[in-house]
Amino acid sequence: MKNITLSVDEETYQRARIAAAERNPTVSAFVRDYLRTFAHPGEGEHNPAAALFAALDRAQGFSADERMTREEAHER
Repeated sequence: MKNITLSVDEETYQRARIAAAERNPTVSAFVRDYLRTFAHPGEGEHNPAAALFAALDRAQGFSADERMTREEAHER
């Protein structure tokens, strides 16, 4: 297995640790799962669309009922 080193700002790192703790055992596991999905698009359970919808299902603070109406979106 290869090791990858990357740099992120402190806030991103802290938020990633919290998010990973809620979903995966570690930030590394979260990144490893993402890279596997990215590297193997459309293969079995690593379907990017399925991964996206799964991530949206886990997202906090999103509510579809707060969306703009069509008219509001096209106001000028």
